[in-house]
Amino acid sequence: DGVDVRDMRLADLAAIVGVVSQETYLLHTTVRENLRYARPGATDREIEAAARNGDYRVRGLAYRSIAQFRFRQKLELLRRGLEDESAGARGSALIALRSLSADHPGDVNGFRPLLNELAMRDPNDAVRRLAILCLQNGTADRGTIQLLDGIAGDDEADREVRETARKVSAALVKKSRAK
Repeated sequence: DGVDVRDMRLADLAAIVGVVSQETYLLHTTVRENLRYARPGATDREIEAAARNGDYRVRGLAYRSIAQFRFRQKLELLRRGLEDESAGARGSALIALRSLSADHPGDVNGFRPLLNELAMRDPNDAVRRLAILCLQNGTADRGTIQLLDGIAGDDEADREVRETARKVSAALVKKSRAK
């Protein structure tokens, strides 16, 4: 701006200048606290905004941390993560959903149409496998079992995707018979 920094008050200069290390550091605590490290006074709402950040790396980190957030916000952030353009963000959201749904299988049921779509059509095979693994935590839906059987029998699909689909389908069939 043409202002000599020597003529500025130190407080004004400190407010507009920052130092960013080229190294990545994580504290041995929650992701929320790691996000808060840069802004110690950050509110939960501001931290959650990190999940909406334009940088896919920030979104990916935020989606992994949603286990720390309030339940309804977890589900909304998961939905956004599953719909994200970045495979890394989608994968992180799927990891969080799989963890959350182990104790709350209804969460998978609420996301079933989106999980089915990711399992069938996502261009990233790792995302496809994670979506298939998430389906295992839901109820044994007949349509999902048929979808998984179709993926397992698709010779053009990645071998690991087919094998994961076969295993999850078998687990869901077993779950349906246990009722």
